[in-house]
Amino acid sequence: VQLQASGGGLVQPGGSLRLSCVASGDISSINGLGWYRQAPGKQRRMVAHMPNRGDKIYGDFVRGRFTISRDNAKNTVYLEMSSLGPEDSAVYFCNALTYVRAFWGQGTQVTVSS
Repeated sequence: VQLQASGGGLVQPGGSLRLSCVASGDISSINGLGWYRQAPGKQRRMVAHMPNRGDKIYGDFVRGRFTISRDNAKNTVYLEMSSLGPEDSAVYFCNALTYVRAFWGQGTQVTVSS
């Protein structure tokens, strides 16, 4: 499975951003798609996960500000982010889970700053 993320950039506090991640390869092996983030000097944390079946899962810090969605026809997972604050600045990684292992995209930088 290969993952190509895009959509990061610089946004002002309180602003919004949408990240996209296109999956390719053995799509049928994917059980779920999601997003993680990692700020400098900190551990990678789950932002949101959307399994093929079941409920969406969000990190506690999301607090209703982000929405994960999928377009299965396009093999794409999205992360709509709003009410962004400086604490949301990080590299955001797309993630795909299979029964065997997890796959990671290359990451896209999100910087929230005035």
